Amino acid sequence: MTLDTALTGVNDHLRGVLPPEVFDVLEADRRRGGATEFAGAGDKIEDFTLPGAGGTPTSLGELVADGPAVLVFYRGQWCPYCNLTLRTYQQELLPELGKLGVTLAAISPQRPDGPAPDLAFPVLSDVGSTVARGLGLSYPVSDVVRQAMETLGTDLEAVNGTWELVHPAVVVVDRDRVIRYVDVHPDFVTRTEPGDILEAVKSL
Repeated sequence: MTLDTALTGVNDHLRGVLPPEVFDVLEADRRRGGATEFAGAGDKIEDFTLPGAGGTPTSLGELVADGPAVLVFYRGQWCPYCNLTLRTYQQELLPELGKLGVTLAAISPQRPDGPAPDLAFPVLSDVGSTVARGLGLSYPVSDVVRQAMETLGTDLEAVNGTWELVHPAVVVVDRDRVIRYVDVHPDFVTRTEPGDILEAVKSL
């Protein structure tokens, strides 16, 4: 089963269990499209230091010290699509990246003292979306989406610090902090397949 098929299954399940008026708002939001000014291959990322689970800081320089890094930007622990994607990356991608000497790290706007996914790779907190905004990935939540999320009990400001979200994305960065591959998903139900990430890494 591909990641895309599994994510579509999650979306079909939510369609059946969420209030129709709420699901319709979220469905319209994921199909709205996104900004076109995303960072691209050849752009350089300034070094950053972000806290991980428990507050331990990790810098981009550390992540690329021994080779390229794959940075996975996700919306937060509250997002079922993100959780499935990160678990899939851990099972299918992490072992292969390890063989290639490539680091994997996940980044979200979620506060470092909040619940974090149980993963075998770094999970970093970009509170305020400073890093994500620099890559063009951050955007404000519309009022109608905010109301829908609050109906479901998700207070994004309490969890993420602001009413902002990030477009899910995979960014491959080399040792010079130059982006060598980027794949952004304004449609948050879709994500980058593990095989596509491996292909990008092996092409470096």
